[in-house]
Amino acid sequence: MQTPRSSASLKDIWMCGIVGGWWPGRLAMLDDVLSEALAAMHRRGPDDRGYELYETAGGVTALGHTRLSIIDLSAAGHQPMQSQDAAVSIVFNGEIYNYRELRAELEPLGHRFVSGSDTEVLLAAWHHWGQGCLPRLVGMFSFVVFDRVQGTLTCVRDAFGIKPFFYTQEQSSFLFASEVSAIKALKQNELELDWQRAYDYLVHGDYDSGERSFLRGVLHLLPGHLVQLELSSGRLGEPHRWWTPQIEERTDLSLAQAGELLREQFLKSIRLHLRSDVPLGAALSGGIDSSAVVCAMRHVEPDVPINTFSYIARGKSMSEEVWVDRVNLHVGAIPHKVLVSGEELARDLDDMISAQGEPFGSTSIYAQYRVFQLAREQGVTVTLDGQGADEMLAGYNGYPGQRIRSLLEKGHYGEAWHFLDEWAKWPGRSRVAGAKRALAELTPELLYDCLRRLNGMDSAPRWIRPAALEERDIVRRYPHQRAQKAEAGRRVAAELALSLTRRGLPALLRHGDRNSMRFSVESRVPFLTLEMVELLLSLPESYLISSGGETKHVFRAAMRGIVPNDILDRRDKIGFETPEREWLLGMAQTARGWLSEDLGLAFLDQAEVVRQFDQVVAGKQPFSWQVWRWINFCRWYTCLLE
Repeated sequence: MQTPRSSASLKDIWMCGIVGGWWPGRLAMLDDVLSEALAAMHRRGPDDRGYELYETAGGVTALGHTRLSIIDLSAAGHQPMQSQDAAVSIVFNGEIYNYRELRAELEPLGHRFVSGSDTEVLLAAWHHWGQGCLPRLVGMFSFVVFDRVQGTLTCVRDAFGIKPFFYTQEQSSFLFASEVSAIKALKQNELELDWQRAYDYLVHGDYDSGERSFLRGVLHLLPGHLVQLELSSGRLGEPHRWWTPQIEERTDLSLAQAGELLREQFLKSIRLHLRSDVPLGAALSGGIDSSAVVCAMRHVEPDVPINTFSYIARGKSMSEEVWVDRVNLHVGAIPHKVLVSGEELARDLDDMISAQGEPFGSTSIYAQYRVFQLAREQGVTVTLDGQGADEMLAGYNGYPGQRIRSLLEKGHYGEAWHFLDEWAKWPGRSRVAGAKRALAELTPELLYDCLRRLNGMDSAPRWIRPAALEERDIVRRYPHQRAQKAEAGRRVAAELALSLTRRGLPALLRHGDRNSMRFSVESRVPFLTLEMVELLLSLPESYLISSGGETKHVFRAAMRGIVPNDILDRRDKIGFETPEREWLLGMAQTARGWLSEDLGLAFLDQAEVVRQFDQVVAGKQPFSWQVWRWINFCRWYTCLLE
């Protein structure tokens, strides 16, 4: 038996959120619990909301969904959605951009479609191919499939973790949701802090790098993974990968040929990501990645209006406005800009922390928050973003430690020295910095920790109480993740594979998803397709970062003629850099109050935190990112307890 509960409204064209679980027996007030969980995610899907309950052999299964209408705005896109034979039901958060092509494959195989939604295509693809459909999907997704015949509940997350998925087990039940706030509504017991994650964040700035969230027992389904629940027994299997990055080098492409192929794949991805039944825009920082996205949009759609949304930093040293203007003029875009003050950060801080759900890295996330707010205010529901390019193309500082190690492993000692020398000539780099990174890459784990301590990175600062951590067996080392085993000369590729799936990109994608969903905006990331990642991770490393230290070497070549040369030839990277010191010290009195509020955490010496904060404010102690971590964590935890 199934019991539908839904309310569809198409009055406004506002991506989505999913929620549900399995309970061994009917839980009292389950309807109320599900309604509360859906309401907690209303910004993820303000257009439509619904859930269904299914009586199964071992208990009750629930699937719930909130919808932001992007493709097929009709009621035919309502979820949960079931297959025509009623064997399979799905709740889906995300977009499948190649749904038309998949539909054309499935129709000759006997599948009939009654809507224009990508959800229906995904459901048919899963019903026909099972897990084999996943590598075929171009898009971002987390979804849950209830199979009545097999008696299973299968939870899936896209290869890069663009869309979130949390899950937990409680008193033999299984719960899942797109946001922690919905998990909180589903749980019968109070949420508890995961001390290991709290320590890793506060001391080392590490977060979103593994399956553990900041809440004890609440897990992230890792990127490129799925997990399955057997409904008759309530047994949850171990999560397993459905996609693993491959880094074997191919030698059949010259640099020019690789550039042509990359150009073709990138433009193809842009075309797919422009599919929408609502207005689109682009987040434009002025860097190579976002500029390439905007210029490629104009290249494939010569006549479509392009709205761009940009954060403009106050002060010339960190402003990218000149580059933003250059791109807007080149493509004839309609520009929208936002300048941000410290007072506005103080005003919006609680809302942003609530939207993010867990602590995060820096105030640059606020600049992104305001960009999505600006898009919403201008009536744009979908934006394209350059996220992921750095992790695919050896961006940032070009992974010098890994590149030098690759050259040394191949016996190219002269090339390694030449690379270090040329790499150091770029802005913000030096031979000493490059040598340190190479040494860190070559050292074993214990020596790595020693080097961090010599650099002033203490694993037990004075505001941490080690005894309390020892009582709970908290590991007090930097949570250093080594890249997968790689053949000699493939150290950069291995590090990129790690950055794409575990350390680096997952946190950035979390920021973008939560900030965009806060304003009911869908943020699309056209760099992140399996086709492009698999191509780039297979190329010779010299194609990604040249012997002269140029990052994104092959991509810059591929975009000639589409992106202006002066942008492609940029040697600096700023991005959403914010005047963090000015902002946070400007709200010192308010922040001090937050830091002083007793959190009741035995491992955190808040009196020492406040003392050191006062020293920073008085100019007696250097300002660092630590200040933001203190403020962010304390404010987040206080809000969690409310």
